[in-house]
Amino acid sequence: MRGSPITAMPRRQRCAIYTRKSSEEGLDQDFNSLNAQREACEAYIASQKAEGWVALREHYDDGGVSGGTLERPALKQLLSDIEAGLIDVVVVYKIDRLSRSLMDFAKLVEVFERCGVTFVSITQSFNTTTSMGRLTLNILLSFAQFEREVIGERIRDKFAASRKRGMWMGGFVPLGYDVKDRKLVVNESEAELVRHIFERFIRLGSVTMLVRELQAQGRRTKRGKPFDKGIVYKLINNRVYVGEAVHKGESYPGEHQAIVDREIFDKVQAILATNGRPRGAVTRSGTPALLRGLIFTDTGRAMTPTHTRKGSRRYRYYVSTDAIRGRATANRPPPLRLPADMVEGAVVGEIRRLVRMPEIVAQAVTAVRQEAPDIEEAEVIAALARFDEVWSALFPAEQSRIIKLLVERVTITADGLAVDLRTEGMGTIVREMLAPKSEEAAA
Repeated sequence: MRGSPITAMPRRQRCAIYTRKSSEEGLDQDFNSLNAQREACEAYIASQKAEGWVALREHYDDGGVSGGTLERPALKQLLSDIEAGLIDVVVVYKIDRLSRSLMDFAKLVEVFERCGVTFVSITQSFNTTTSMGRLTLNILLSFAQFEREVIGERIRDKFAASRKRGMWMGGFVPLGYDVKDRKLVVNESEAELVRHIFERFIRLGSVTMLVRELQAQGRRTKRGKPFDKGIVYKLINNRVYVGEAVHKGESYPGEHQAIVDREIFDKVQAILATNGRPRGAVTRSGTPALLRGLIFTDTGRAMTPTHTRKGSRRYRYYVSTDAIRGRATANRPPPLRLPADMVEGAVVGEIRRLVRMPEIVAQAVTAVRQEAPDIEEAEVIAALARFDEVWSALFPAEQSRIIKLLVERVTITADGLAVDLRTEGMGTIVREMLAPKSEEAAA
């Protein structure tokens, strides 16, 4: 007698139902919108019983909560249970129940994919277990990236047009000015200090001596910090003080009032130009090592900055500690010695690439809004789009500070390098770039 064929039972799929309603209207009824959504989802799950689908008893219901934010109690619990491996499928009535923001939706899908969770919208034939569902997902995420890029381009174009008209478009407010009604207005007490710095530099002819004098007098920057050489160099080169607005190296007549006479400003520039070559040498010799304490080999060995000289030229390197301590052996790869300019340039280039990636942008938005909920998503996107422009305008010391905030670790491998970013550091950088908003609110 032939035996009956044995049918393999499908793997049990634990299905979590998520429901949401934006307003609280009607939630006190015996059968409300959340109940209707859950009932429809349960019916769909029941239709998939042959595939092993089982609805979990836990309720993930957000009543009276907007879909424009991820700060929702039930959603947070859902994500926590997903991370704990308690859920296989997330079922919703419509995609907009999960999120109304494409960027937030992309972040949620990233969590689902990382944890091996399937996402299903029962009324829109959206199921990531099918090839069509995955295609739809990729289309949605592509439009999300397109939306971010269009917003960035539009903001950059508006920024450029406004700067050409001489308008103040944000950034660090220069010493000597305040911002009122989105315009620079002269702060007379600070303006006197600015004029003093210009005049003293003309008499002393040395930034080093001027910094010592300012520090001895207890003078402070707008942010309350002692003056240093980088700050003073930036100040005496700032064309804002002669009433100009600068965009990508081009100067335009500004809407604001000048603080420094053109004649005085030109004298300062002439002194800087005359002493340009020795000043350049000092700047190069004092250039901080951007990656000090951050760069390692793939074997975990730290790399330290060093330099050599050939005649008047100075060559900087990053060298593994094995090389410094003479640890090279036949059983260990040869110690690394890499040109500092090459490595630092590659790291900065990688950072520029990473800050444009959708997932990194999404992480930055989350980090910023956790500390400053009033900052809009579009503002964060615009700030990251300006990263290249801001970086190019920074002095070496400030660039080094930014790298320390942004980079967790740089690992050198046989195939190149890998950069691990600090999400919280990115949030700090973006908040600093958007600092004028908070200063305006406090004015």
